[in-house]
Amino acid sequence: MSCKDFLEIEPNSFDTTEQVFSTVSGATSAVMGAYDPLSGDAGYGNRLSSFFPFDSDEMQSSQGGNDAGTGRRGIARYASVATNADVQNPWNTLYQGIERANICIKNIPQMPQFQSGADMVAVKRLYGEALTLRAQYYFELIRNWGDVPAQFEPSVTGQDFNIPRENRFKIYDRLLADLDEAAKIVPWRTAIASSDERITKGAVKALRARVALYRAGYSMNPQGVVERAPDYRQFYDTVRVECQELMINRGQHNLNSSYEETFRSINELRRDANREIMFEVGMGGASALSDSKLGYYNGPRINASPKYGASSGAITALPTYFYAFDSLDARRDVTLAPYTIESNDAQKATNLITIYDGKFRRDWRSPLVSGASVQSLGYNWPLIRFADVLLMFAEAQNELAGPTATFKGFSASQALMEVRLRGFKGNAAAAKTPPTDKDGFFAFLQNERFLEFGGEGVRKYDLIRWNLLGPKLDAVKATLRAWMADKTPASPYANIPLTAYYTVTNGQIRFVRSLYRPAPATTPAGATAVAWRSAISENRIADIASGYIPTHQLLPIPATSLNTNNKLKQNAGYN
Repeated sequence: MSCKDFLEIEPNSFDTTEQVFSTVSGATSAVMGAYDPLSGDAGYGNRLSSFFPFDSDEMQSSQGGNDAGTGRRGIARYASVATNADVQNPWNTLYQGIERANICIKNIPQMPQFQSGADMVAVKRLYGEALTLRAQYYFELIRNWGDVPAQFEPSVTGQDFNIPRENRFKIYDRLLADLDEAAKIVPWRTAIASSDERITKGAVKALRARVALYRAGYSMNPQGVVERAPDYRQFYDTVRVECQELMINRGQHNLNSSYEETFRSINELRRDANREIMFEVGMGGASALSDSKLGYYNGPRINASPKYGASSGAITALPTYFYAFDSLDARRDVTLAPYTIESNDAQKATNLITIYDGKFRRDWRSPLVSGASVQSLGYNWPLIRFADVLLMFAEAQNELAGPTATFKGFSASQALMEVRLRGFKGNAAAAKTPPTDKDGFFAFLQNERFLEFGGEGVRKYDLIRWNLLGPKLDAVKATLRAWMADKTPASPYANIPLTAYYTVTNGQIRFVRSLYRPAPATTPAGATAVAWRSAISENRIADIASGYIPTHQLLPIPATSLNTNNKLKQNAGYN
């Protein structure tokens, strides 16, 4: 045997593209690789879920200044700099996801199994999943950076990587077309035997509705001008068509009868009862690359509890958000956690300016993880819930036809009230009904989304697409200053007590009287006092979105990307 025979042996230490896409298992592995950038610290495990969606009039991330714009506080305060690694890494991760999806989208249709045979349905599903993943990655890029470079083919050696920014409306149109194609070939959930986090038809259609809703809304161009495309109304029709089809297929996804069930399921590492969570990011592996810090970074702060471990409590609710909830709205006590857990494993009430987000709680985890150094809890991130389908339909139908007119059997008011009544446990009298005029209904719907999606990374982006971010931030600060200034018994805010009182029974706090009426003249017997409205301070108010200027609705384009792409220009308002 000659040396030439040895030199011509194909290496087996790696797989070529042709080899990967020669089998269904290889193609499946490639698509699973395209899912992977969704998870981990730079994805929805932390930065995209817990840094980027704040501050808003709902919640704040990491009280205490803006860290000169170089870290998570700079992002939340709208003061980030272009060299911020927590901006650069998610940008890179999202483009990594796009590249992996592009490879799958390019190669899967060339497989013989894509055209015929016993594996055709499975292979077409993989193709649809890749189209959907690419759409999700581009969607996240656009809502955080606006116009971005868009490449829909895999990268090749020698290509010109100096790619200019593409108009976001054009990218959205491409994504809508891709998702329409994906919806035709990705099966419904009940057609799949497994119960994993892979994308099914409901997720595709819900994402298509969401992309269309953003396409119809306001957004900022690279020059810092907020604009709405002239053809925006037609996209509301896409929203209601997609949502209506999901609304008539309740065997696939539906509201859970209990609001708490949806989030208990995440904390208990299981699927929720009615698969209300339609599209979720699977986490696991206890790694910064593949798991999440949900329940460790956020949720009620835990101070070295032997039973529950430790958590940071980095996300806190604004006091005005607590009081946006009616006292009978069951969503409040799921969304908000007014306690810490101390080293004796017992809860301790917080003051009004330090209430934590509550949907991802380490103390709800089942099974518990007690190690204080453990930061990865395996909590999935819910990207889209069926409640959003109902409220997207309500918004689109109201825009096109008003609150009471029906579209294929559903009215905007009917869809909204499904969500609202669930929040009030079916108590129609307490829930009340929305106005019957278009503008009044729209204001009511804005508030309903506010209450329904607290802490889920929705509110800031809703305000941006409604062109209301600045006014809402100003309004919440003005309200808090009014609460702080007037502390007389005759104050119009007297029903927000200056001091709250609580007891602890079996490690659980219980407020001893209503938080919706004045504080008693004397401390109730056996109760502990905690500052409530009196805790509000000018420093706390000034910290909320402290660096906000209108052009900073978008993040800065990362400096490294600007330096390596001479056709890429910075967003307005940044150096």
